[in-house]
Amino acid sequence: METLPFTFHPMDETSARTILSWCYDEPYALYNMAPGQIEESLQAFLDRHNAYHAITDEHGDLMAYCCFGPDAQVLGGDYNADALDVGIGVRPDLTGRGLGFTLLNAVLGFARRMFTPSMFRATVAEFNKRALRVCEKVGFRPVQTFQRDRDGRAFVVLVRKV
Repeated sequence: METLPFTFHPMDETSARTILSWCYDEPYALYNMAPGQIEESLQAFLDRHNAYHAITDEHGDLMAYCCFGPDAQVLGGDYNADALDVGIGVRPDLTGRGLGFTLLNAVLGFARRMFTPSMFRATVAEFNKRALRVCEKVGFRPVQTFQRDRDGRAFVVLVRKV
């Protein structure tokens, strides 16, 4: 597969509202935004401390987004180690099409330039085997599994040296 050029833009309201309207099929529907949570989530996407970025392709089409820092963490995990937390979401019609490896490498390169971290950390729902495979393919290694208190869903925390 050819490498696609990606452009990173600080999150704006239009991109955030588009992303918050994305609808995933099962078993990924847990990533769908409940209508009552859109305005609260919009504020989180636009808060510069959460470092959300829209990711577009060479045509300017919104393909994915990423965030860095505490908003990429999941309540219940151990985040004491010094690492930059990375979160990614891909447009539903693009999932499962082999873009993950290229996209994650692009996000990590962007994060390396922006934040100069010593280590990256990602938290992935345990059922999301595609995301876990992509993380491991780019060098992440699992260091922890935990269950979120709110719903008992299992998550895996992975780390990778820069």
